[in-house]
Amino acid sequence: MEYRLLGRSGLKVSVLTLGTMTMGGKGPFAKVGNVGLAEAKRQIEMVINAGVNLIDTADVYSRGGSEEIIGEALGGKRPGGVLLASKARFPMGDGPNDRGLSRHHIIRACEASLKRLRTDVIDLYQVHEWDGQTPLEETLGALHTLIEQGKIRYVGCSNYSGWHIMKALAVSESKHLPRFISQQIHYTLEAREAEYELVPISLDQGLGILVWSPLAGGLLSGKHRRNQKTPAGTRQLAGWNEPPIRDENRLWNIVDALVEIADARGVSGAQVALAWLLGRAAVTSIVIGGRTEAQIADNLKAADLKLTDEERARLDEVSAPPILYPYWHQMQTASDRLSLADLSLLGPAPRGKNNT
Repeated sequence: MEYRLLGRSGLKVSVLTLGTMTMGGKGPFAKVGNVGLAEAKRQIEMVINAGVNLIDTADVYSRGGSEEIIGEALGGKRPGGVLLASKARFPMGDGPNDRGLSRHHIIRACEASLKRLRTDVIDLYQVHEWDGQTPLEETLGALHTLIEQGKIRYVGCSNYSGWHIMKALAVSESKHLPRFISQQIHYTLEAREAEYELVPISLDQGLGILVWSPLAGGLLSGKHRRNQKTPAGTRQLAGWNEPPIRDENRLWNIVDALVEIADARGVSGAQVALAWLLGRAAVTSIVIGGRTEAQIADNLKAADLKLTDEERARLDEVSAPPILYPYWHQMQTASDRLSLADLSLLGPAPRGKNNT
C-alpha cells in the first residue's frame, strides 16, 4: 500500500480509504447498502490488513448509524494506527439549528460523532457541504475551538465550489484560523468537472483530494454495459440518483474502453477506473466501499495496478471534458505563461505520485 501526504500537512494516508456510507441501511441510505455490524467488522479487518489507514464516514450516513457501527466494530481501539474521518453539515434533527455550519451545530455535531465513534478525537473533520448563510469566520472559528479542545486534528471541506474554497482559505489566512488540508470531491472517468477549478486549486493551494464515489455509483465497475439490463442489487435500480448522467452515449463509450483494457489485463473494470484516478494530479486517496467483501477485495487490488501510458491516453481521450471559457481562451493566448495548476487542464497533465 502506498501512503501520500494529505495536502499541506504532515499526515500520511493510504491511497485507498474505506468509505462507510453503505453501513447502517437507515432511511434513504438503505438504497446504497445495509451493511451490518458483523459485515462491517470483516470489511474493516480486510482493509486494515491490506494497509488502509483511513476510515471515512459522516454523521448523516444513516442518521448516525454508520458512525455507531464503526465505533462498535473498533471498540474504541485504533488497530494499525487507523485514522478516522467524519463530516458534518446536513440535518441531524428537525430543529432550525440541527443543520448547517453554525458554531452551534458544528460543535454539537462533533461531540455527537465522537460518542457514536467511541473515540476521543477525529483525525480529519470535514464540512460536508457549503453553507451560504453562516459566515466563514464563524464556521472556521468553531473548528478552531474543536482543535483547541483536542477533539479534532485536521479540517477539510467537501463539495465546495472553487470560489467557496478560495474564500475559505482567504479567511483562514487573514483571521489566523484553521486551514483546510483537503477536499473530498466527486471525480471519475465519467465526471471530470473537477478539473476545471477544484484540481487546479488543489495543486496551487496545497490541498489533498479525497475522491468519493470513484466508480460513479457502480456505473464504472464493468458490470454495466451498453444495451444491457441493469444488474440486480445496484444503486440505480434502488433509486439512488447520484451521479447524474448527462450524456449516456459518452458514458458507454468510456465503459467500452474501460472494459476492453480490463479484459486485456485480466482485471475488473473497477480496478482500471480506480487505477486511472490514482494517477491523476493532486489525488491523495480514493474512498472505496461496497455491499460485500468481494467488492472490497476487488477494489483493494487497484492499489497495485499500474496502467501503461497508452492505456491512460486512451482513457483520457474518451473521457476528456470540453474546454470551456475562459480556458479555451487561455489555451490559445496564454500558453507561454501557464503554471503547473493550469497545465492540469490545459496541457500535459501532471501525474499522481504513483505514475511519474
